[in-house]
Amino acid sequence: MPIDAAKALAAEPRSTEIRWDHKDVQLYHLGLGAGVPATDPAELRYTLESRLHVLPSFATVAGAGMGVVGGLSAPGIEVDLAAVLHGAQAVTVHRPLPVGGRATSTSRVADVYDKGKAAILVLRTDVTDDDGPLWSSEAQLFVRGEGGFGGKRGPSARLEAPDRAPDLVTECGTREDQALLYRLSGDWNPLHADPEFARLAGFGRPILHGLCSYGMALKAVVDRVLDGDVTRISSYAVRFAGVVYPGETLRVRVWRLDEGRLQLTATAVERDDAVVLGNGVVTHS
Repeated sequence: MPIDAAKALAAEPRSTEIRWDHKDVQLYHLGLGAGVPATDPAELRYTLESRLHVLPSFATVAGAGMGVVGGLSAPGIEVDLAAVLHGAQAVTVHRPLPVGGRATSTSRVADVYDKGKAAILVLRTDVTDDDGPLWSSEAQLFVRGEGGFGGKRGPSARLEAPDRAPDLVTECGTREDQALLYRLSGDWNPLHADPEFARLAGFGRPILHGLCSYGMALKAVVDRVLDGDVTRISSYAVRFAGVVYPGETLRVRVWRLDEGRLQLTATAVERDDAVVLGNGVVTHS
Protein backbone atom coordinates (compact mmCIF):
# COMPACT_ATOMS: atom_id res chain seq x y z
CA MET A 1 0.00 0.00 0.00
CA PRO A 2 1.48 3.41 -0.92
CA ILE A 3 0.71 4.85 2.55
CA ASP A 4 1.79 2.84 5.57
CA ALA A 5 0.39 5.00 8.37
CA ALA A 6 2.10 3.14 11.21
CA LYS A 7 5.49 3.36 9.52
CA ALA A 8 5.05 7.04 8.68
CA LEU A 9 4.05 7.97 12.23
CA ALA A 10 6.89 5.97 13.76
CA ALA A 11 9.57 7.54 11.57
CA GLU A 12 12.13 9.83 13.15
CA PRO A 13 11.67 13.55 12.40
CA ARG A 14 13.81 14.86 9.55
CA SER A 15 15.94 17.95 10.04
CA THR A 16 17.54 20.10 7.39
CA GLU A 17 19.21 23.47 7.27
CA ILE A 18 17.33 26.16 5.37
CA ARG A 19 18.50 29.58 4.23
CA TRP A 20 16.80 32.59 2.70
CA ASP A 21 17.62 36.20 1.93
CA HIS A 22 15.87 39.36 0.81
CA LYS A 23 15.60 38.12 -2.79
CA ASP A 24 13.60 35.08 -1.69
CA VAL A 25 11.26 37.32 0.33
CA GLN A 26 10.83 39.79 -2.54
CA LEU A 27 10.14 37.00 -5.05
CA TYR A 28 7.54 35.49 -2.71
CA HIS A 29 5.77 38.81 -2.26
CA LEU A 30 5.78 39.45 -6.02
CA GLY A 31 4.29 35.98 -6.48
CA LEU A 32 1.38 37.11 -4.30
CA GLY A 33 0.79 40.13 -6.52
CA ALA A 34 2.60 42.72 -4.37
CA GLY A 35 4.12 45.76 -6.00
CA VAL A 36 1.03 47.29 -7.62
CA PRO A 37 1.19 50.29 -7.84
CA ALA A 38 4.97 49.91 -8.06
CA THR A 39 5.76 53.24 -6.34
CA ASP A 40 3.13 52.98 -3.59
CA PRO A 41 4.96 53.21 -0.21
CA ALA A 42 2.62 50.54 1.16
CA GLU A 43 3.74 48.14 -1.59
CA LEU A 44 7.43 49.07 -1.36
CA ARG A 45 7.41 47.43 2.09
CA TYR A 46 7.02 44.15 0.22
CA THR A 47 9.33 44.80 -2.72
CA LEU A 48 12.18 47.20 -1.85
CA GLU A 49 15.06 45.72 0.13
CA SER A 50 15.72 48.92 2.10
CA ARG A 51 12.14 48.92 3.45
CA LEU A 52 11.40 45.20 3.43
CA HIS A 53 9.29 43.40 5.98
CA VAL A 54 8.19 39.76 5.81
CA LEU A 55 4.67 38.38 5.67
CA PRO A 56 4.40 35.48 8.16
CA SER A 57 3.05 33.28 5.35
CA PHE A 58 6.56 33.37 3.86
CA ALA A 59 7.22 30.57 6.35
CA THR A 60 5.43 28.19 3.96
CA VAL A 61 8.10 28.66 1.27
CA ALA A 62 11.26 29.50 3.22
CA GLY A 63 13.88 26.97 2.25
CA ALA A 64 11.71 26.01 -0.76
CA GLY A 65 9.01 24.56 1.49
CA MET A 66 11.19 21.69 2.66
CA GLY A 67 8.75 20.69 5.42
CA VAL A 68 6.13 19.56 2.90
CA VAL A 69 8.73 18.05 0.57
CA GLY A 70 10.22 16.10 3.47
CA GLY A 71 6.79 14.85 4.54
CA LEU A 72 6.00 13.47 1.09
CA SER A 73 9.27 11.57 1.08
CA ALA A 74 8.91 10.19 4.62
CA PRO A 75 9.10 6.44 5.25
CA GLY A 76 5.74 4.80 4.58
CA ILE A 77 4.65 7.56 2.17
CA GLU A 78 4.65 6.86 -1.56
CA VAL A 79 2.02 8.82 -3.46
CA ASP A 80 1.33 10.16 -6.94
CA LEU A 81 1.65 13.96 -7.06
CA ALA A 82 -1.36 14.10 -9.39
CA ALA A 83 -3.48 12.74 -6.51
CA VAL A 84 -2.27 15.28 -3.94
CA LEU A 85 -4.13 18.48 -3.05
CA HIS A 86 -3.36 20.88 -0.23
CA GLY A 87 -6.25 20.63 2.24
CA ALA A 88 -5.34 23.08 5.00
CA GLN A 89 -2.45 25.18 6.25
CA ALA A 90 -1.59 26.81 9.56
CA VAL A 91 1.44 28.88 10.60
CA THR A 92 2.32 30.14 14.07
CA VAL A 93 5.14 32.67 14.32
CA HIS A 94 7.06 32.86 17.59
CA ARG A 95 8.66 36.20 16.63
CA PRO A 96 8.80 38.35 13.49
CA LEU A 97 10.45 36.63 10.54
CA PRO A 98 13.81 38.13 9.57
CA VAL A 99 14.49 39.32 6.03
CA GLY A 100 17.32 36.82 5.77
CA GLY A 101 18.43 33.92 7.87
CA ARG A 102 19.66 30.40 8.40
CA ALA A 103 17.65 27.95 10.49
CA THR A 104 16.99 24.29 11.17
CA SER A 105 13.69 22.90 9.88
CA THR A 106 12.46 19.71 11.56
CA SER A 107 9.49 17.95 9.96
CA ARG A 108 7.49 14.83 10.68
CA VAL A 109 4.24 13.14 9.78
CA ALA A 110 2.10 14.10 12.79
CA ASP A 111 -1.01 12.16 11.78
CA VAL A 112 -2.68 10.21 8.98
CA TYR A 113 -6.46 10.31 8.62
CA ASP A 114 -8.60 7.83 6.70
CA LYS A 115 -11.43 9.59 4.85
CA GLY A 116 -12.60 6.49 2.99
CA LYS A 117 -11.77 7.36 -0.61
CA ALA A 118 -8.83 9.53 0.42
CA ALA A 119 -6.16 9.91 3.07
CA ILE A 120 -5.07 13.10 4.79
CA LEU A 121 -1.42 13.52 5.75
CA VAL A 122 -0.78 15.97 8.58
CA LEU A 123 2.76 17.32 8.27
CA ARG A 124 4.23 19.26 11.21
CA THR A 125 7.30 21.48 10.82
CA ASP A 126 9.18 23.38 13.53
CA VAL A 127 11.85 25.90 12.63
CA THR A 128 14.50 27.25 15.00
CA ASP A 129 17.55 29.44 14.60
CA ASP A 130 20.34 30.46 16.98
CA ASP A 131 17.89 32.61 18.93
CA GLY A 132 15.37 29.83 19.48
CA PRO A 133 11.97 28.88 17.98
CA LEU A 134 11.08 30.93 14.91
CA TRP A 135 7.87 29.41 13.52
CA SER A 136 5.78 26.24 13.48
CA SER A 137 3.56 25.11 10.64
CA GLU A 138 1.05 22.36 9.95
CA ALA A 139 0.02 21.29 6.46
CA GLN A 140 -2.79 18.88 5.67
CA LEU A 141 -2.44 17.12 2.31
CA PHE A 142 -5.44 15.40 0.75
CA VAL A 143 -4.38 12.27 -1.18
CA ARG A 144 -7.10 10.88 -3.42
CA GLY A 145 -7.48 7.13 -3.66
CA GLU A 146 -5.38 6.33 -0.60
CA GLY A 147 -8.05 5.92 2.09
CA GLY A 148 -9.78 2.79 3.28
CA PHE A 149 -6.88 1.49 5.38
CA GLY A 150 -8.89 1.43 8.62
CA GLY A 151 -7.39 4.50 10.27
CA LYS A 152 -9.12 7.20 12.29
CA ARG A 153 -11.16 9.74 10.33
CA GLY A 154 -9.84 12.78 12.15
CA PRO A 155 -11.63 16.08 12.85
CA SER A 156 -14.19 17.38 10.39
CA ALA A 157 -15.63 20.47 12.11
CA ARG A 158 -16.11 23.49 9.88
CA LEU A 159 -16.13 27.07 11.08
CA GLU A 160 -19.31 28.81 10.03
CA ALA A 161 -19.10 32.45 8.97
CA PRO A 162 -20.73 34.89 11.43
CA ASP A 163 -24.39 35.62 10.72
CA ARG A 164 -23.78 39.29 9.94
CA ALA A 165 -22.19 41.45 7.32
CA PRO A 166 -18.38 41.24 7.20
CA ASP A 167 -16.34 44.10 8.61
CA LEU A 168 -14.23 44.18 5.46
CA VAL A 169 -14.76 43.08 1.87
CA THR A 170 -11.86 43.53 -0.53
CA GLU A 171 -10.92 42.10 -3.92
CA CYS A 172 -7.52 40.85 -5.06
CA GLY A 173 -6.95 40.18 -8.74
CA THR A 174 -4.70 37.37 -9.94
CA ARG A 175 -2.74 37.39 -13.19
CA GLU A 176 -2.82 34.67 -15.84
CA ASP A 177 0.89 34.05 -15.26
CA GLN A 178 0.73 34.21 -11.47
CA ALA A 179 1.20 30.48 -10.84
CA LEU A 180 4.28 30.51 -13.11
CA LEU A 181 5.81 33.25 -10.96
CA TYR A 182 4.71 31.87 -7.60
CA ARG A 183 6.17 28.41 -8.30
CA LEU A 184 9.65 29.97 -8.47
CA SER A 185 9.46 30.14 -4.66
CA GLY A 186 9.81 26.36 -4.56
CA ASP A 187 6.56 24.52 -5.30
CA TRP A 188 7.35 22.84 -8.63
CA ASN A 189 4.24 20.65 -8.80
CA PRO A 190 3.38 20.60 -12.54
CA LEU A 191 -0.31 20.86 -11.59
CA HIS A 192 0.25 24.61 -11.53
CA ALA A 193 1.98 24.95 -14.90
CA ASP A 194 1.50 21.95 -17.22
CA PRO A 195 -1.93 21.78 -18.92
CA GLU A 196 -1.57 18.05 -19.68
CA PHE A 197 -0.68 17.22 -16.08
CA ALA A 198 -3.61 19.36 -14.86
CA ARG A 199 -5.99 17.38 -17.09
CA LEU A 200 -4.65 14.10 -15.68
CA ALA A 201 -5.41 15.49 -12.21
CA GLY A 202 -8.99 16.31 -13.26
CA PHE A 203 -8.72 20.04 -13.98
CA GLY A 204 -9.38 21.81 -17.25
CA ARG A 205 -6.22 23.86 -16.91
CA PRO A 206 -3.45 24.55 -14.37
CA ILE A 207 -4.65 25.91 -11.03
CA LEU A 208 -3.15 28.50 -8.73
CA HIS A 209 -1.25 27.23 -5.70
CA GLY A 210 -3.46 27.15 -2.63
CA LEU A 211 -0.61 28.70 -0.69
CA CYS A 212 -0.60 31.63 -3.11
CA SER A 213 -4.24 32.47 -2.35
CA TYR A 214 -3.38 31.81 1.33
CA GLY A 215 -0.69 34.49 1.24
CA MET A 216 -2.82 36.91 -0.79
CA ALA A 217 -5.61 36.78 1.78
CA LEU A 218 -3.17 37.41 4.65
CA LYS A 219 -1.65 40.37 2.81
CA ALA A 220 -5.15 41.82 2.40
CA VAL A 221 -5.74 41.49 6.14
CA VAL A 222 -2.40 43.08 7.02
CA ASP A 223 -2.91 45.96 4.60
CA ARG A 224 -6.58 46.67 5.29
CA VAL A 225 -7.05 45.71 8.95
CA LEU A 226 -3.67 45.73 10.72
CA ASP A 227 -2.24 49.02 9.42
CA GLY A 228 0.33 47.25 7.28
CA ASP A 229 2.14 45.86 10.34
CA VAL A 230 3.18 42.24 9.71
CA THR A 231 4.64 41.94 13.22
CA ARG A 232 1.13 41.98 14.72
CA ILE A 233 0.35 38.52 13.29
CA SER A 234 0.64 35.61 15.73
CA SER A 235 -0.95 32.79 13.72
CA TYR A 236 -2.90 32.14 10.55
CA ALA A 237 -4.84 29.08 9.47
CA VAL A 238 -7.20 28.26 6.59
CA ARG A 239 -8.88 25.33 4.89
CA PHE A 240 -8.57 25.14 1.11
CA ALA A 241 -12.20 24.77 0.04
CA GLY A 242 -11.85 25.10 -3.72
CA VAL A 243 -9.46 25.90 -6.54
CA VAL A 244 -8.48 29.24 -8.02
CA TYR A 245 -7.63 29.57 -11.71
CA PRO A 246 -4.97 32.15 -12.62
CA GLY A 247 -6.66 35.30 -13.86
CA GLU A 248 -9.59 35.09 -11.45
CA THR A 249 -10.41 37.62 -8.74
CA LEU A 250 -10.42 36.73 -5.05
CA ARG A 251 -13.07 38.36 -2.88
CA VAL A 252 -11.85 38.33 0.74
CA ARG A 253 -14.37 38.82 3.54
CA VAL A 254 -13.15 39.50 7.09
CA TRP A 255 -15.06 39.53 10.39
CA ARG A 256 -13.71 40.85 13.67
CA LEU A 257 -14.33 38.29 16.40
CA ASP A 258 -13.15 38.71 19.98
CA GLU A 259 -10.10 40.78 20.81
CA GLY A 260 -7.12 39.76 18.73
CA ARG A 261 -8.94 37.37 16.41
CA LEU A 262 -10.26 37.67 12.85
CA GLN A 263 -12.17 35.23 10.67
CA LEU A 264 -11.92 35.23 6.89
CA THR A 265 -13.18 33.54 3.77
CA ALA A 266 -12.22 34.00 0.12
CA THR A 267 -14.30 33.35 -2.97
CA ALA A 268 -13.76 33.37 -6.74
CA VAL A 269 -15.73 36.34 -8.07
CA GLU A 270 -16.01 35.07 -11.65
CA ARG A 271 -17.54 31.74 -10.55
CA ASP A 272 -20.50 33.12 -8.60
CA ASP A 273 -18.47 33.55 -5.43
CA ALA A 274 -17.41 29.90 -5.23
CA VAL A 275 -15.64 29.44 -1.89
CA VAL A 276 -11.90 28.84 -2.20
CA LEU A 277 -10.71 29.57 1.35
CA GLY A 278 -12.71 28.68 4.44
CA ASN A 279 -12.16 28.25 8.20
CA GLY A 280 -9.76 31.19 8.03
CA VAL A 281 -8.60 32.49 11.42
CA VAL A 282 -5.94 35.15 12.07
CA THR A 283 -4.74 35.89 15.59
CA HIS A 284 -2.95 39.17 16.20
CA SER A 285 -1.83 41.67 18.79
